[in-house]
Amino acid sequence: MFLERKVVTAPGSIRRHTSVPALQVPDRTATVTIVIPCYNYARYLPQAVFTALAQKHVQPDVIVVDDASTDDSLSVAQALAQRDERVTVIANRKNSGPVITFNNGLAQARGEFLVRLDADDMLTPGSLARAVSMMQAHPSIGLAYGHPLHFTSELPKARQKATGWTLWPGRDWLRDRCRFGYNVITSPEVLMRRSVVDLVGGQQDLAHTHDMEMWLRISAFSDVGYIHGADQALHRDHPDSLSARQVNALRDLLERRDAFRVLFSGIAGGIPEASEMHQTAMAAIAIDAIELANRQYDTLNPDLSLVHHYRDIAISLVPDPTRLRGWQGLEKRAALGPGRARRHLPFVAERIYRGLRGRYLRQRWHRIGV
Repeated sequence: MFLERKVVTAPGSIRRHTSVPALQVPDRTATVTIVIPCYNYARYLPQAVFTALAQKHVQPDVIVVDDASTDDSLSVAQALAQRDERVTVIANRKNSGPVITFNNGLAQARGEFLVRLDADDMLTPGSLARAVSMMQAHPSIGLAYGHPLHFTSELPKARQKATGWTLWPGRDWLRDRCRFGYNVITSPEVLMRRSVVDLVGGQQDLAHTHDMEMWLRISAFSDVGYIHGADQALHRDHPDSLSARQVNALRDLLERRDAFRVLFSGIAGGIPEASEMHQTAMAAIAIDAIELANRQYDTLNPDLSLVHHYRDIAISLVPDPTRLRGWQGLEKRAALGPGRARRHLPFVAERIYRGLRGRYLRQRWHRIGV
């Protein structure tokens, strides 16, 4: 494919390695541009900027893009720029949303590597040095990430020593994401190689899964690395954050569906595995829709209209949903009715299994990043 010949670092050039010894300091000093989109986060912005500029063993520069904030975010950003020449401020003339705001900053990025950092998040000490070390050691990697710490008010203590790396051929990592249909990256813990981003482009017009789609797109054209042992970023959980607003189970399902559709209708649609991967992803989303319908029947007062909505989504995504995991259980629950279905012993056992499986997958993500 002509797209692959244009890639600066060809995907799949590494074999998968687990627990490769990690370097803590880059072989050479690298430039890293941190793009910080900001909308009404004046109270958080200084922390985000300071944690970016404080990164050692790299040369960081920060681009703050204010999205026509109605608080004093722009004046705070300008004051930070006056204090430190490594800070550049871009002001959107009108509120444009997170995608355009990040892409405006991306257009001005000049670093060898790139970070997208929300104004309410922070980088941990040594985060960029650890990620740059891995990407310098393995030039085929276009996306590196690690474990993020989520917090609400009090800052948690971050682990700062990497114990190893896991390296994936990019399309192997992408195939696994299609198989599960979920995003495994929060956002601030990612370091991107800008040459790869220049190839695949910036974020696409998706309300909540623009980050997810971009990570997947990068992995279609470069390899992926994961840093073990250290916490790479701090993600602030609060009710005003974009990730917390208007995202219920149904919205999340539809947004993930749209992310894969946008992914494979764009540049990633040209890779040889695109059709197979897209079908796999749609089946994974359909299975999630079936499970959400089953969970409704397992509640005291199921919303039957929502059950039918989930069922219709599953039907729309695959040629034959009756062959998918959970469909027979959904049919049996419907036949039994809401009251009896919840007390049916096989479904009680299924709920227990579902809970244990969910706990295992969360622990696995904390441990190995997938």
